[in-house]
Amino acid sequence: MTADPMRSRRLANNLMFGATAVALTISLSVLFFILGYMVFKGASSLCLGFLVHLPAPVGQPGGGIAHAILGSFKLVALASCIGIPFGVLGGVYLAEFAGIRSASVIRYCADVMNGVPSIVTGIFAYTLVVLPMRHFSALAGSIALALIMIPLILRNTEDFIRLVPVSIREAALALGVPRWKTVLRVVMPTAARGILTGAILSVSRIAGETAPLIFTAFGNNFWDKGELGPMASLPLVIFNYAISPYEEWHRQAWAAGTILLLVVLAGNIIARVALKAPKGAVQ
Repeated sequence: MTADPMRSRRLANNLMFGATAVALTISLSVLFFILGYMVFKGASSLCLGFLVHLPAPVGQPGGGIAHAILGSFKLVALASCIGIPFGVLGGVYLAEFAGIRSASVIRYCADVMNGVPSIVTGIFAYTLVVLPMRHFSALAGSIALALIMIPLILRNTEDFIRLVPVSIREAALALGVPRWKTVLRVVMPTAARGILTGAILSVSRIAGETAPLIFTAFGNNFWDKGELGPMASLPLVIFNYAISPYEEWHRQAWAAGTILLLVVLAGNIIARVALKAPKGAVQ
């Protein structure tokens, strides 16, 4: 009597399906435990005053992180103005104009940069910007964050441009459209949703970076005086408050972490929505 081959296959399929379901459940449980614990610890300090006031003197209750929220927005915005154009243009060159050898070299360098620890990027920006200027600045912090963004956006832009069908390019070229105009007016709009998604995800990535800002933006307990001076940010406030000996600052660190978590979560949701949005909605 021969064994049913389909029975063994169904058994193996059910076992693997069960194993993947268990792994997914464990992963999501850990994730939701971390998120829930952070919200639980930080919710008690979340209020309007915490969002609009400056830090209180040491030993006094209350205070807020308005300067850090504004500083994070400025740092990320300036880093995006630097990193997104370079990353997108680099991805376009890599996908459309680079030769085989030069493209492989650029991809390798971008992949290496993606694997470099962010603290190394901070030291590089410290040497490149802070030392010549002889003081910490938001500009140095934004450059460090932009260096993290560029390889991410470059590789993402290249991948989405390569997904554009060759027939679309050939149709435009057959009509006599120059290649550069084909890329600008045909290929780029077609890949716009993917490029936008990559840019939003890279912004969410740098919003939580702390190590590069320790060497560059340094932090500030007051309103900043511009991009050429020290500037506070949410990651720096969380780091400084978490290592302090004051219980009040510990509670505020949890609250600031909750805010940063919500910001990153919102960025990821926006990226998902942008990727699934109708084509005309992002042009």
